[in-house]
Amino acid sequence: MQRSETELMLKGYGLTTAELFYHMPDYPHVLNSFIWQDYDLAPDHDRLFDFIAFWHDEIEGPLHSVRFTHRKMVSAGEWRHVVGEFTYH
Repeated sequence: MQRSETELMLKGYGLTTAELFYHMPDYPHVLNSFIWQDYDLAPDHDRLFDFIAFWHDEIEGPLHSVRFTHRKMVSAGEWRHVVGEFTYH
């Protein structure tokens, strides 16, 4: 079942951005980079580690290094349920 981004954020997920540096298959001394983003739970980062395992198993370019950051977009105190809106002029 696919959940919306809002549902994931309310359940504690945050946006994880990773930059993967890998060796080019035909030119092993050349490094290239790939940017990956998904909603993930800290501190385990299951989705990120699943992607790294997929890369290791399926992609020809061997990984050199990975750096990532994680940010919760919505925390419990920042969410407000708004029923309506009016403009006062």
